[in-house]
Amino acid sequence: MFDNNNIGDFMKKAQKIQEKMQKIKHDMHTIQVQGESGAGLVKVIMNGQHHCIKIDIDFSLLNPSEKNILEDLITAAFNDANQKINEEKKNKMSSITPGIPIPNDINFMI
Repeated sequence: MFDNNNIGDFMKKAQKIQEKMQKIKHDMHTIQVQGESGAGLVKVIMNGQHHCIKIDIDFSLLNPSEKNILEDLITAAFNDANQKINEEKKNKMSSITPGIPIPNDINFMI
């Protein structure tokens, strides 16, 4: 059985784990990563919230006058799709947990 010392130690460890998880959550909100394809001809920068920050397409792949427009449109479409996925997850969760408010920033590993 647990005595007061074991419970105290457990609570201290749980608090340290919670603090570490909060730091990881903060770090994931501020992190940015770059993905590449086509030997670097197409690059995507995303943040830890799965939002597309920037897309860079090499000029050799398209008409230079359309490059910025195409990059912006792809970025917007990516973010729109990501938002729809998050909304769908929330709708599915609320259908199995009626009346229980689900926070907007909760991340279900679905």
